Amino acid sequence: MIQIPRGTQDILPKDTYKWQFIEARLHQIAQDYNYSEIRTPVFESTELFVRGVGGSTDIVNKEMYTFQDKGDRSMTLKPEGTAPVVRSYIENKMQHDVNQPVKVYYLAPMFRYERKQKGRYRQFVQFGIEAIGVEDPLIDVEVISMLMQIYKSFGLSNLKLYINSIGDQDSRSAYNEALVAHFKPSIGEFCSDCQSRIDTNPMRILDCKKDRDHPLVKQAPRIYDYLNEESKEYFEQVKRNLDALGIGYEIDYNLVRGLDYYTHTAFELMSDAEGFGAITTLCGGGRYNGLLELLDGPTETGIGFALSIERLIMALEAEGIEIPKPQGIDLYICTLDGASRTAASRLIHQLRAEGISSDMDYKNRKLKAQMKDADRKGAKHTIVIGEEERETNVAELKNMADGSTKQVKLDDIKALAELIEEVES
Repeated sequence: MIQIPRGTQDILPKDTYKWQFIEARLHQIAQDYNYSEIRTPVFESTELFVRGVGGSTDIVNKEMYTFQDKGDRSMTLKPEGTAPVVRSYIENKMQHDVNQPVKVYYLAPMFRYERKQKGRYRQFVQFGIEAIGVEDPLIDVEVISMLMQIYKSFGLSNLKLYINSIGDQDSRSAYNEALVAHFKPSIGEFCSDCQSRIDTNPMRILDCKKDRDHPLVKQAPRIYDYLNEESKEYFEQVKRNLDALGIGYEIDYNLVRGLDYYTHTAFELMSDAEGFGAITTLCGGGRYNGLLELLDGPTETGIGFALSIERLIMALEAEGIEIPKPQGIDLYICTLDGASRTAASRLIHQLRAEGISSDMDYKNRKLKAQMKDADRKGAKHTIVIGEEERETNVAELKNMADGSTKQVKLDDIKALAELIEEVES
C-alpha cells in the first residue's frame, strides 16, 4: 500500500474546519491592518534561497527540497516565504507603487526536510507578512501589534513576547568582533557548525540548538552594549510605542538574527502553556535592511514575521481552546421511492442555487436510516417526499430543533428558501 510521505500529514474532513476557521481569521486580520495577499510560486530558483536565506544556514545545507527541472535548472520547493516575496517585489518594481510601504501577506505551504517531531512537518503551512519600503519604529510596532492581535484573537493567554535590537551594520560589526574574541579561545568545545561560524557568522553561535546551554553562550557579551547611539534610539522608540499600545514584552539580549542583512528589531513569541512541548517558539520576525540589495534590488528596507498554522493549532490545544465546529446543513430531503429520489435531486439543485445548503440519501436507505443520516449531518430542517408529496407538490418542512412543522409548496423554490432562512434567523 502506498503511504503518505514521512513527515507529512493528511488533514482529514473532520479537522479541516479548524484550518478554514484559522485561515479566515488570518485573512481578516491582515485586511484590518491593510495588508494585501501576495501569492508566489511553490518553487523558486535555488539561488534565491542560497543568497536570500544564506548558504551557511541549516535550511540551505540540510533542509531544502531541491531538484533539477527538465531544463537542467536547479529549483527548490519554498522553505520560507520572505525571499520569494522580496524577489517578487524587485521583479515587479513594487518600489514604484503609489501605496508605500508595500504591505503584503501570504498563506502557503512550505517544505523543509526536518527531523520528525511534534508540531514540525516537512510540509507545513506558513502565514507571514512583509512591510517593505520604510524604516520607521512605528511600522516595526505595527508588525508586532498584528502578531499579538492574531494570537490573542483566538483566546490564547500563555504568551511571552521577547524583543531585542541587532542594531545597524556598524553595531553588528563591532558586536561580531566582540563575539569572536569571546568564543575563539574555547571554540574547540563547540559543535562543528559553531566552529565554522566563528569565522563566517559568529552571531549564529548564540542560537545554536546544540550548544545553547554552554556556559560561554550564557556569558556572551550583550549586543545592546555595542549599539551605537542611532541604534539605541531606534530601539527606544520601538519600546516606547509598544508601551503606548499596552503590549508587554521582555528583552532577550541573546535573541539575534544571524544573517547579515538583519538589522535593528528582532522578536519572537513563545508559549509557556503546560504541555505545549519542549520547543516553545510560536513565531519569529525581524527587520531586514540589506536583503533587497543582496538580491540585486533597490536600497529598501523591510520587516516581517512568519508563523506556522500547525504550531498555532498546538497552542490552542495546549490551552484547551476549541475552534467552533461549523453548523450543519440547512435541509436534508428524505425520499420514499425511486421517483421521489429524482424529485429530491431536482429540488436540492434548485435550493443550492438559492444559497440553501442541502443534501439527500444516495445509498437508497430506509426512512429511519435517512433521518439518522440527517441528524449526523446536523440538518436544521428535513422534508420527506413520497408519492403524495409529488402529486400535490406540498410537503412538510420539519424544524429539527423543536420538532415543529410547516406546509410548503415544492414548486415555489424562492418561498421555500426564504422560509428556511427566516426560521434560521
